[in-house]
Amino acid sequence: MPSRQYDIDLDRNEANFQPLTPLGFLERSAAVFPDRVAIVHGKIRRTYRDFYARARRLGSALAARGIGRGDTVTVMLANTPAMAECHFGVPMTGGVLNTLNTRLDAAIIAFTLDHAQTQVLIIDREFSGVMRDALKLAKVKPLVIDYDDPEYAGPGERLGSIEYEDFVASGDQDFAWRMPDDEWDAIALNYTSGTTGDPKGVVYHHRGAYLLAMGNLLTGNLGRHPVYLWTLPMFHCNGWCFPWSIVLAAGVQVCLRQVRANVMFDLIAGEKVTHLCGAPIVMSTLLNAPAEQKKPLPHVVEFFTAAAPPPEAVLAAMREAGFNVTHLYGLTEVYGPSVVNEWNDDWNQLSGPEQAMKKARQGVRYPVLEALDVLDPDTMQPVPADGETLGEVMFRGNVVMKGYLKNPKSTQAAFAGGWFHSGDLGVKYPDGYVQLKDRSKDIIISGGENISSIEVEDALYKHPAVQVAAVVARPDDRWGETPCAFVELRPGHSATADELIDWCRQHLARYKVPRHIIFAEVPKTSTGKIQKFRLRDMAKDTSL
Repeated sequence: MPSRQYDIDLDRNEANFQPLTPLGFLERSAAVFPDRVAIVHGKIRRTYRDFYARARRLGSALAARGIGRGDTVTVMLANTPAMAECHFGVPMTGGVLNTLNTRLDAAIIAFTLDHAQTQVLIIDREFSGVMRDALKLAKVKPLVIDYDDPEYAGPGERLGSIEYEDFVASGDQDFAWRMPDDEWDAIALNYTSGTTGDPKGVVYHHRGAYLLAMGNLLTGNLGRHPVYLWTLPMFHCNGWCFPWSIVLAAGVQVCLRQVRANVMFDLIAGEKVTHLCGAPIVMSTLLNAPAEQKKPLPHVVEFFTAAAPPPEAVLAAMREAGFNVTHLYGLTEVYGPSVVNEWNDDWNQLSGPEQAMKKARQGVRYPVLEALDVLDPDTMQPVPADGETLGEVMFRGNVVMKGYLKNPKSTQAAFAGGWFHSGDLGVKYPDGYVQLKDRSKDIIISGGENISSIEVEDALYKHPAVQVAAVVARPDDRWGETPCAFVELRPGHSATADELIDWCRQHLARYKVPRHIIFAEVPKTSTGKIQKFRLRDMAKDTSL
């Protein structure tokens, strides 16, 4: 019999085992760096002492209203100090933070409130109109708290019985907040977009939030005291867990209500911003800003992006502007990004196009993700690492969600075979790096041949006049379906459909070339992701 000497009388106890949670990050930074600035928002500059006290007051006030383990606090807030405080104050009670996408319609919001069984709702005044309509549709009747941001001067109304600042002031700054009973306890609830039916509620646990926050610190090379600009919505995957990461590093969170080029350049220069995250649209906003709005950067600024890989021309322009772009990849179900295009210094010797090809790959797993692979979804066996064989990208580890709230069927399907199925199709290279080729639903099958919409988009992005390109399948009587491209042109540039089709013929096999080019504004989500489901509907219009 194998020896069990290392188990005998060596049990877990309070001295040697504590649940992992990001809540302790704020307590530590407030104790070690109490006078360092933690939050900047307009004229507001709060220290870590203030931040911790306010988070505890919020937790205390929520607990006094009955919020405890497993209770849902839903917020619809912009990137403001209140949103940062909610990431700590809500889970300090044992409650679960549900951050709402600020561009959702009333029906989806009402569904979410009911599905989450929301007990407290905190609303930024800017979003009071849609929230008023949602509350009329919802069955739940939560306590409503209004947030009046001093940096917002637009329209809106109060819907609740108390304002956020008064609510926080009612709490105790010495609130004895609770550690989770179990690190598997839920800390946050994030809903998927709901493009194919009702949205699914993705449940995060304290352990995963702790580890992904650590992973950001390592992967992003945040160092001590980073200055982080909030261009990524904090509601999106809890801001990729950066609200916890920046606090762990005792950094500064520079809040930003709206992504505007002049304000971003002012804040980057004035606050000496070191890091920011965002979709390609944020890069476009910075690069296409009028010359009078641009300002010299104080140093190289690290920019993390996690949507489609930036085209070579965009990467070159970002380098010239003073940004170093790192490509990340992930999904809501894995706490945001958990794959990184880890840059090899040897690649610096490659030509621009060769470097762009390396940058286009999604990369390798975060240090805190246990496994990443490309598998055949039928056999669950790894595909050959040849950069060509298509399979489904799958994840396994502690930064994978608990599952979908009250949706066992979808949860079981997502975890079939002991892996999380991303639904993304990709290839694996000999060096282990993964590259996406498409969402499984976005592959275009034309005459029996698989066409990657990403590959066609990449060809279009290489054209100097193209600012945004999105390719979807269009029904075709002969071929079944063919590529249809929607294009936005750069300001001051022009191109015809025939010119772009000829361009694609120079870069793609003929069967991959779009049959139709449509010049139109490409619909996007609030996080900058292209809404291909809407484009597919538009592509079916035979009059185009």
